[in-house]
Amino acid sequence: MEFVTFHNSERPTVMLIPGLGVSYEIFMPLVELLKSHYNIVAVQVDGFTLGRRTSFTTIDHQAAQVIDHINERYNGRVDCIYGLSMGGKILSRILERDEVVVAHAIMDAAPLIALPHWLVGPLRYLQCANVWSCFYMRGFWRWVFGSRYFDVLLDECRKTYPWGGGRAVLDGYKSVYASTLRSLRGGDVHYWYGTKEAFVARPQVRHLLRLCPKAHVEMFRGMNHGQLLIECPEEIARRIEIILQ
Repeated sequence: MEFVTFHNSERPTVMLIPGLGVSYEIFMPLVELLKSHYNIVAVQVDGFTLGRRTSFTTIDHQAAQVIDHINERYNGRVDCIYGLSMGGKILSRILERDEVVVAHAIMDAAPLIALPHWLVGPLRYLQCANVWSCFYMRGFWRWVFGSRYFDVLLDECRKTYPWGGGRAVLDGYKSVYASTLRSLRGGDVHYWYGTKEAFVARPQVRHLLRLCPKAHVEMFRGMNHGQLLIECPEEIARRIEIILQ
């Protein structure tokens, strides 16, 4: 794991953790909006680093590395962590372990509950095939979807797939959906999701509210998985600023 920092040491620290199959560079439009006001730390998750071959291990190992970094560099406390999809799963494990202080936690469509054991295997291979096709058949998928949202995801597959390959996708997917969040400790917890992913997100929300009844849940109309970050980074920046105020 690597940590890419955009220093503004006198300001609050905001950490950004990306999802499965994408690099920290998916956050760059958001970083540009925030870096003059905050100390930004963008995480390169193992298996999806750029320019260096790495292997994904487990969600718990990724969370442990983030915790170690927070303890070593930020005296055990950060002001805000925003985790996208798998990044939100890593964030949930950080909160569950309760070894550092996260003043504000934002989980964007994070998978918090395990899938049935019999379903994990087939779906992880389907997901791997999807990522493989995005890497090798970008022209076809650009023609099919023809939108900026999918263009960004296709570009992310192009950047990350050569460094972790299908193995990182298989191992990451298995680890994400093999465990359920059992407890949640933290101050201010937010969960975001879009209407186009509501079928998957609503069970996660119900589980979260059982563990943390005071969690703030927001649904964004017309948004799909990760679409808010890609198409509306200024809205995420605005909300992070409000949360930190």
